[in-house]
Formats: sequence, structure tokens, C-alpha cells
Amino acid sequence: MANQLDKLLGHWLPQRDAQQWVLATIINTEGSSYRKAGAMMMINDLGQYFGMLSGGCLESDIMRQARRCWDNAQNRIVKYDMREEEDLAWQLGIGCGGMVEILLQPVSQANDYLHLHTLYGLLQNNQAGTYVQRIDQAKPYNQLSEALTQDALKNSGIQQIDNERYFSQTIRSAYFLAIFGAGVDARPVVAMAAALGWQVLLLDPRSGYAREGYFNDAQHIIRQPFEELSQARWLQQIDAALVLTHNIKLDAQALSLLQHSAASYVGLLGPLHRTERVLAHARLSKQHLHYPLANPVGLRLGGELPESIALSMLSEVHAFLEKTDAQSISRIVKP
Repeated sequence: MANQLDKLLGHWLPQRDAQQWVLATIINTEGSSYRKAGAMMMINDLGQYFGMLSGGCLESDIMRQARRCWDNAQNRIVKYDMREEEDLAWQLGIGCGGMVEILLQPVSQANDYLHLHTLYGLLQNNQAGTYVQRIDQAKPYNQLSEALTQDALKNSGIQQIDNERYFSQTIRSAYFLAIFGAGVDARPVVAMAAALGWQVLLLDPRSGYAREGYFNDAQHIIRQPFEELSQARWLQQIDAALVLTHNIKLDAQALSLLQHSAASYVGLLGPLHRTERVLAHARLSKQHLHYPLANPVGLRLGGELPESIALSMLSEVHAFLEKTDAQSISRIVKP
């Protein structure tokens, strides 16, 4: 089940008039919750839902509540509070022990589809936007940030503007990862990154690599020589890159190409002594790189098979992009 918003909207858009739809958004949480404010789910009248707002324990009741939106074409706010014995969530023994408040909004031509089609267009073009949802239950209408002043929307979350309540958040496209090298060990890297909902670009100019059927999860595969790609548009769209061609010359070309990119993270497979050869071949030094170079790449997770190495690399990329410390939450694994 894809939980990235662009994937959710990709399911909805072709069927937006074929079924009735409701957009469910977490607008407030207190205490422990599976997902935080801003998480979204699309629901239709066939009983299907795309995305999730809990670990699967609330979705059935959320769908039941959503049907009331179709009855009166109005927003609905539902609250699940595991802290209260009288609350449905507490009685059913579900949830994470906190409170979750969810805004349900019918999505139809009558309310201009809550501007979700416009938002989807931004995400498809790797652009960010502030999405504003009106909380008033009688007014199921959303707008993008252009409709309100940026000063009023400088903070995410619930805000009161001109006697009306809004929930606003900055929404950006899924992380964009470029993977240089399409050997056998790249297969689990591509598959895992795609399972995270990331955009995946795979590059390898060598014949016999990037074989058809092996990398179906990659959104794009480029087989051009790296030195021909310096003007490629995607260079300014990627968030991170992994270089694992196992070839000194190709690795050097990849690092040189990434000098022109927007990548905030670049990981290079291989030991430090090999990296010195790669940098020398590229006529680069670590001090003059335009990006932080993770080398050796990955977290110390253990394991030596391609799947374990892929998990190690992507865990580091994930932690870096999410700005976390990658430490054990329970501290059962000692730093």
C-alpha cells in the first residue's frame, strides 16, 4: 500500500468522477499516535482506501464515518481518544494510547476536487506547495497557499484566520533517489527505495546492465554515458544519490556529474582507499565536493548479502533526509 500523497492521488485522479471520494486527513494528535498531523488517506464508495492513518486499527471505522460525508456533502471531524474509557477506540482496545483528530472531506467536482488535481500536478513536477484545508464542517473547500497570505501560513498546523479555522501544511514530492550502477546488487536497492514510496532513477551506460524485468520498480532508467548528462533536468530535482557501479572510471564520472546536482546526500560504495582512487580519477578532492560524501556508505546493521547492504545504505539515506540520529529508539542496540 503506497502512502506517499502523489501515489494516493495517482489512484484517485483517473477515477475521480467514477466513484464518490473522501479525503481523510489527520489534523491534530496528542500523546502517542501511529501517524502524525498531515497524514492523508483517500476513500471511495467501493470500500477501497489508499494510504493509512493508523496501523490498520482505525481504518474500518474511518470508512464508516466517511459515508456520512456523501450523505450531506459536508466535512466531518472525528476523534479517537485512547485515553478516554468512553471513547470507541478505547473500548475496542485499538490505537496507540493517544488522541487522533481526523478531518473527512468529500471530494467532488462541486468543490473543485479540493484542488487535489492541482496539488498532484505540483508533485508530479517535483514542486512543493502549501496545502490549506478549511476545517469548518459546513464548507468542504480547500485552497492552495496562493489564496491566503504567506504571513498567515508561516506555521503549519491548525490556525485561526478571519474567524475561520484552517489546517495548513507544506507538501513536497516523494524523495528522489538516483542510483548509479545497475548490477545485481542494485536490485534490492531499487526495490526497497520504491517500497518506501521514493522516486527512483537508475543509471548505467553499460550494455548488459539494467536488464529488462530486473528493475521494474525504477520510474526511470537512463543508459546514456554519464558525461552527456550535465544538463539533465533531474540533476536539480534529486535529493540523494548512491554510486555503486563497481567501476573506478564510472564512479568518478558519477561523482563529477553530481557536482552539478541538488543532491544533499551522496553515498559511494567501497572502502576509503578505493575512494581515493575514484576521486583522483575524477580530479576531485573531498574538500571541494559540493555535497557531503558518505563513504563507506551505510549504517552498521550487520549482514553481507546484497539485501542487507541495500538496507544499510537506504537506512542511512533515510535518516539523513529525515534529519534523525539513526539511533535505537529503545536503546537495546547500544551506540
